[in-house]
Amino acid sequence: MTLKADAAPDGAAAPDGDPAPAAAAPGGYRAVFAVREFRAVFAAHVLSLQGTVVAQIALAVLVFRLTASPLLSALTFALGFVPYAISGTLLAGIADRFPPRRVLVVCDLLCAACAAGMVLPGTPIAVLLVLRGLMATVGPVFTGTRAASLADILPGDAFVLGRSLIRIVAQGAQVVGFGVGGLLLIVVPPRGALLLTVAAFLGSALLLRLGTRRRPARGAGDRAGGGGTGSLLADRRVRSLLLLGWVPTFFAVVPEALAAPYADAVGAGTTGLGLFMAAMPVGMILGESLAGGYLSPVVRGRIAGPLVACTLLPYAVFLLRPSLPWSLAAMFVAGLTGAYTLGVDQWFVDAVPEGMRGRAMTVQSAGLMTIQGAGMVAAGAAAEFVPVHLVNGWSFVIGTLCVLVVLRTVRGAGRDHVSR
Repeated sequence: MTLKADAAPDGAAAPDGDPAPAAAAPGGYRAVFAVREFRAVFAAHVLSLQGTVVAQIALAVLVFRLTASPLLSALTFALGFVPYAISGTLLAGIADRFPPRRVLVVCDLLCAACAAGMVLPGTPIAVLLVLRGLMATVGPVFTGTRAASLADILPGDAFVLGRSLIRIVAQGAQVVGFGVGGLLLIVVPPRGALLLTVAAFLGSALLLRLGTRRRPARGAGDRAGGGGTGSLLADRRVRSLLLLGWVPTFFAVVPEALAAPYADAVGAGTTGLGLFMAAMPVGMILGESLAGGYLSPVVRGRIAGPLVACTLLPYAVFLLRPSLPWSLAAMFVAGLTGAYTLGVDQWFVDAVPEGMRGRAMTVQSAGLMTIQGAGMVAAGAAAEFVPVHLVNGWSFVIGTLCVLVVLRTVRGAGRDHVSR
């Protein structure tokens, strides 16, 4: 595959076959926040993220109050994952076919409209679920377009740090967002909370419209939406880097998916369950913050391979059926190793042609969400027949073998690229 012209000097493969990171942007995270456009994108992300979290909780509570059905209430959460596979495949080309600012603003407005429909009294349960599904369908297009736009707003290593900040905020929301949302519903009825979701998405749309520059579409892409994605996945480097982002995640979500039965098995109670769920996000926030703030792009690229190879290693402790403190330590350390994503991000953006960057980021995002859902389902199915602590522990054994195979493919693809 032909490299982008602006990435050729920095995107060449390293001697071991891994793509070399781009040149550093001095100043780390502080320099990223100095870019006015990024501040607008970041603020919009915070608003839309909080809107999504509030919508998830409020809609689940609303549906349960209307139906008294745990299944339908749980379905409101599942609908946040299911549409990703569909829209990530069929709608990926939108990210490159239209000006990115327009795509982002329209996505926010569509989400605001869906939330407004949920607020209306008398909205049937089926319609509420459809609206939730539509919001999730918009998600991969928005996420992929924003990620591709960051590469225009933040050139070189600043792009990697910008994506890191976006992830850190998402992990922070996982730690505190649902708790805050639960407290909000104590004083505000579910439909009132959904009004806040409408306001959040409208605020995000306004920030993106006024705070970012208009840029032309990157490429026409394939009008049918499928051929472009097919040609993207036909490239061995791109395909292997996508797998490197997806495969570890499939196994990494296993302990979180089984958190409730595991906490019950070790007698941890609801407090222990909350700590268990928070341990990995806290580790990921710390790991990415330290790697992005104190390590150079060259060092981050060099440690990405070893870190991803070891990312599931802490789960080995579950084979010994550890007490809660050891389990928390394992989840925290596993989160720390998530710093490998900074190096993999740069490899990926260097491997993708600029005209297909939006499509590639959309496919990456959609695949990541889909693989998390699949990993959770697989973990639950395995736990029906195997003790929970063994399912967690064997996710290390099987997952590490799979990750090592993908790493070998990534390095082989890098060497093939150098030889061309």
